[in-house]
Amino acid sequence: MTPTKKLPLFLVSGASCVGKTTLCEELFRRERDYLVLESDLIWRREFDTPENQYREFRQTWLRICSNVSQIGLPVVLCGCVTPEQLEPLPERALFIELHYLAAVCEDAEMERRIREGRHVTDEAWVESSMRFNRWLRENGPSCEPAVTLLDTTRLSPAQAAEKAERWIRERLRQA
Repeated sequence: MTPTKKLPLFLVSGASCVGKTTLCEELFRRERDYLVLESDLIWRREFDTPENQYREFRQTWLRICSNVSQIGLPVVLCGCVTPEQLEPLPERALFIELHYLAAVCEDAEMERRIREGRHVTDEAWVESSMRFNRWLRENGPSCEPAVTLLDTTRLSPAQAAEKAERWIRERLRQA
């Protein structure tokens, strides 16, 4: 099915333990002019293909978001993603624009959240999450399109959601 409405797609990304899920839960409670979806909802082992940047997973989500947005509301998709994983895909053409926001935080706070909040002891997992968080902080703004950073280090979930919602609404006004 070819979509009749092309809307923007909003992507909220970030490493584990930066507050992305909590932020998206807050957005879910506030949604009126957009719909919030969590990308982990459809995750299956078959999608675990880092060698091609999880292409089938990304393509599936772009098709789902396009179909959902046919009701006339844009989608805010929450999950770990970067522009280079979506922009080259043929399904990218289903949207007028993709907007990227990444929740990030300072290393010390992130490590505290990982170890004390989630009680993670797998050092490889800790380092992978820390590395992605650093990569977003250092490279996100220079991506094409740019990834807007939202530093959650000292924000409550409500404050982070307020900033994210303001970011979404500003872009909706420009559409």
